[in-house]
Amino acid sequence: MKRTGRRRSSVWDCFEQEGNFVRCMKCDATLKYCGGATSSMINHMSRFHPSTPPLDEDEKPVICTVQCNDEDAAANADIMQIAIMSPSAPERDSGERKRLKRSSVWDIFIKVDDEVHCTMCDTKLKYRSSTTSMMYHIKNKHPDTMPNDGVSVAAHAEVTELISRMIEKDMLPISVVSGDGFRELLAYTVHNYKLPSPGDVTRLIEGHFHEKAEELAMQLGRVEKVALTADFWTALPFQRYITVFCSFITEDWQGRSAVLQTHKLSSDSHVTTASVTERLLSTVQNWGIAGKVIACVHNNTRDIPSAHGCAHVTWDYATCFATTLQLAVSDGLSDDLVRIIIAAGKLVKHFGHNLLASEALEQKQVQMCLPQHKLIRSSKARWDTICDMFERLLEQRWAIKAVLSDRTVTSRQEAQTLEIEDDCWQIIENFTPVLATLKWATTVISAETEVSISNIYPITFSLIQTHLVPRESDIEQVSEFKVKVQKSLRNHMEVDSNDLASKPALIASMLDPRHKHLSFLTPTGRLAAKVKLHELVSKLDVMTASVGPKDEQQETLITPDISQVAMPSQMRSNTKNTMMLLLGDNYSSSYATDSEAQVDYYLRDIAPSLDINPLDWWKVNGPRFPKLATLARHYLCVPGVSLPSLLSEAGQTFATMRTRLSPEHVDMMIFVNRNS
Repeated sequence: MKRTGRRRSSVWDCFEQEGNFVRCMKCDATLKYCGGATSSMINHMSRFHPSTPPLDEDEKPVICTVQCNDEDAAANADIMQIAIMSPSAPERDSGERKRLKRSSVWDIFIKVDDEVHCTMCDTKLKYRSSTTSMMYHIKNKHPDTMPNDGVSVAAHAEVTELISRMIEKDMLPISVVSGDGFRELLAYTVHNYKLPSPGDVTRLIEGHFHEKAEELAMQLGRVEKVALTADFWTALPFQRYITVFCSFITEDWQGRSAVLQTHKLSSDSHVTTASVTERLLSTVQNWGIAGKVIACVHNNTRDIPSAHGCAHVTWDYATCFATTLQLAVSDGLSDDLVRIIIAAGKLVKHFGHNLLASEALEQKQVQMCLPQHKLIRSSKARWDTICDMFERLLEQRWAIKAVLSDRTVTSRQEAQTLEIEDDCWQIIENFTPVLATLKWATTVISAETEVSISNIYPITFSLIQTHLVPRESDIEQVSEFKVKVQKSLRNHMEVDSNDLASKPALIASMLDPRHKHLSFLTPTGRLAAKVKLHELVSKLDVMTASVGPKDEQQETLITPDISQVAMPSQMRSNTKNTMMLLLGDNYSSSYATDSEAQVDYYLRDIAPSLDINPLDWWKVNGPRFPKLATLARHYLCVPGVSLPSLLSEAGQTFATMRTRLSPEHVDMMIFVNRNS
């Protein structure tokens, strides 16, 4: 085709004409050329060769369809681009070019060579860079699949999927999709959207449930030991549940936890130990982890399960440390302390409900240069909030007194009712540091990112031997509280038991390199714990021997081949090699080859600092102590608290959300939520 005498476009510096086509000299792409238009070539250069110098400034804005023989480009042949080249606007880079909306017909059709195939009825149509024939086909053959607003079926399916994900994440009742307000919202935001029924959403969530269950089953099949957590909770007065979690350590020393199952307990006021044990055994059998459970942590304060109550139970039981500490604090509160807590709560409530008093308190805070903090009210369910309330009251004490003394804000009668006496303030001041120490202890054990089971006994003994010992400066009520909490902890944690060395928490402390010296125990207690560790390693040797030969190279003693020993007449330089043949390659290695020696080497090794993660330590040092590393993987997976933690904000949010679930969906919803 002969070109006219008008100014030649600079795009021809990169293209050459071949009949009705043009070929790019940079990438050999072939484009359709007709009518003398260079639009397709300009678009091609801007998309695939943006580094090429800008084209002529007098090019006009054009809208064109890009076509090339490149497979990726062909699949998107109808994607439109706007190329703007004018004297008043410099050339935009390819990332700034606007793209028009992709036609929704491509959600139903697929391109095969020069044809398009309908995925709904397998109809084949010729494709010539236009989607019109596909639009007519969908309108006539599949009218229900093409919304008037152009939103594709795939987009609607994605909205439905997002709705199901929202219900899973926020643990909403599935019936929320039937709500009028929800339907109005979706009708406004997604036009012509066919709202799913509760049954549709249930089927979607069930699909997610089965996918996650299969994935979790594969993970559990690869681990040697797991720990269970039995979390008892109540949704409504007569709806009691037990959620069973599992914790384990992966091959690369990463701690993992997952929900296994949620069981509905009987509505009777008394849940028997047998019924709890039955549900735990059922969960273990369903997930194929019988024989793998090392321990079970629970937060049941009324009926403590026992491993001796059922012959099928092969694991130990341990009470959640946060629950134990809450029981100890409750045991330690005297009548005087309870009266002070009630009086403090009444004072905080007054400032929370009286707008005039609240505003006056804010003004006094500014005048006295105090922090602009609101008062905190304690909760009966969480003893740690008593500490928070007292700390805030002490911080704002003088601002509170000033407001109560202002007769324009607080009447005399009201002030007399609310005012806390000076001796009570003194008790609060003396009592708050003790509560703060107990709160710190629970916070450390409840940390979700740390190994917690091994910290329980070091912290418990530290509380008993140091922080809860009465001092001369303590007020009588505080000294009495310390003694009672101390006694309660000794009782619940069985610190004076002759069987202490067999407790999973103490074994975990020995396998935690930070606490392995057990300096908090008496010499007799440390000796008993060491004997127990030797016993566990010996049992592991027996199990390994019964399974098969040893796999670890560092555990295999090298027997020298005497036929290869160098003769005395050889050079002195061969003496070193001869010694290695006689004594073995690992003679001077730090890798312990004997199980007994492994324990001794491990205990003599320098303890790391308290801020390291024991799992990271074992990941590096596991090859030095392979038997102990196996035991560490077994015992350090046991959590110190039940899930969710009593002091975890995320746990409290989860505990609140799960109470609104319907009984028929509670197991599935908690599973998909916690295993996301």
